[in-house]
Amino acid sequence: MKLINIGFGNMVNASRLVAIVSPESAPIKRIIQECKEKGTLIDATHGRRTRAVIITDSDHVILTYLQSETVANRLNDDMDELEDEEDEE
Repeated sequence: MKLINIGFGNMVNASRLVAIVSPESAPIKRIIQECKEKGTLIDATHGRRTRAVIITDSDHVILTYLQSETVANRLNDDMDELEDEEDEE
């Protein structure tokens, strides 16, 4: 299990990620509102502005203050490290 840091010491399981999207569009705002009503919204912004929305395969939605590119880069860096470890074995 690989964990991705999404800020303030919060981690997300990399294998559960489906999408990392911007919170600006109307459909994403609707998804956030629906998840808030269902109780599956996780707010990891610590009161800061939401800059990325992470959607998981368990229908949880995670809000983070990091930009989408930053989260994607952290995910790609961890995947590269994992591949390097597998190559060494």
